[in-house]
Amino acid sequence: MKVTDVVYSGKMISVVKTYEAEKPSAYFEMVRHPGSAAVVAVTQEGRLLLVNQYREAIGDYVLEIPAGKLESGEAAKDCAHRELEEETGHRARCLEKLCEFFVTPGYSNEKIQVFAATDLERSQSKLDDDEELSLAEVGLVDALTMIDDGRIHDAKTIAGILQFARKKK
Repeated sequence: MKVTDVVYSGKMISVVKTYEAEKPSAYFEMVRHPGSAAVVAVTQEGRLLLVNQYREAIGDYVLEIPAGKLESGEAAKDCAHRELEEETGHRARCLEKLCEFFVTPGYSNEKIQVFAATDLERSQSKLDDDEELSLAEVGLVDALTMIDDGRIHDAKTIAGILQFARKKK
């Protein structure tokens, strides 16, 4: 019989330890996450809206597509709309799913769904109290170069931009 103990529970993740009741010393640790959504936002001029966001886990700023975790009961598409507006001050009239993937399935169940947002209109950004970011507009060719030379090194951003570029062909 499997036993699962919650080792830690926070506002974004929980950590669980799972083991067979007969073998408690042979356990597996896993990070549980509610899932997330990310957005490749494309302006009328064909430029991508990226955020340069401070990430405490690495102690540095990361250039990435807007993204955030799903709230309880929230659909990924609704999360994508919300995060786009919160982080960039834009709303999308058109939102199309590009891909979904598990972020780090070796120890976490987090699945991220990535959308392309087009036909944007200006609105008002609504950053969370703990968010520190600035907005950048980058052409698709420049974004691909930035992936190649390592200036963009965030996995969801790389996957989203590459998938957008592939589907754009």
